[in-house]
Amino acid sequence: MSDVIAGVEVPDTAAVAEATQRVRDDTSPLIYHHSRRVFFFGQLHAQRLGLEPDAELLYLAAMFHDTGLMRPFSDEEQRFEVDGADHGRAFLLEHGFSGAAADTVWTAIALHTTPGIPDRMGPEIAATNLGVLTDVIGLGLGRLDADQLEHILAVHPRGDFKNEFLSAYFDGLKDRPNTTNGTVNSDVLEHFIPGFERTTSVQRILGSAWPS
Repeated sequence: MSDVIAGVEVPDTAAVAEATQRVRDDTSPLIYHHSRRVFFFGQLHAQRLGLEPDAELLYLAAMFHDTGLMRPFSDEEQRFEVDGADHGRAFLLEHGFSGAAADTVWTAIALHTTPGIPDRMGPEIAATNLGVLTDVIGLGLGRLDADQLEHILAVHPRGDFKNEFLSAYFDGLKDRPNTTNGTVNSDVLEHFIPGFERTTSVQRILGSAWPS
């Protein structure tokens, strides 16, 4: 039976069902509801902009995009986005998707916190980023239909999302602070760790092995 929320249909496939169950079981209600909202918001923005993402690939990208913040996903000392991207790609390949489809999902997840690039790429990558930006910082919220928003939030409520998400974000980064250099993720560590100082690009250039 199709799952339709705010006029947006969740693809009725085995991969979608398994990914949904996996994220629900292995992450947290916070990440599960956030990831589902990212899919719905991404689809609504895609419709508004005339984009036509593959709904199944967009859904899988949305569901895996923050799994790198959680155990058992983040078992490598690398950017959490890359953790999630690696697991998303592995999931697709295990389920018979093409290498191109797996790479699309990998890229959508890996770039979901990177400003200025996803919107110049394919529709699945752009829509994932738009869904994330809407749910996390409210970007584009005013361009979405109020009734559709109400329906999505009734099924996937935000609760105290701002504070709970920042806490989960920090928990996923605090043991690998060096992976945040040069990314928006360092902002989170600066907020939670008194005296935290990130390594800047200027410091890296001036401190390089070159004499001049």
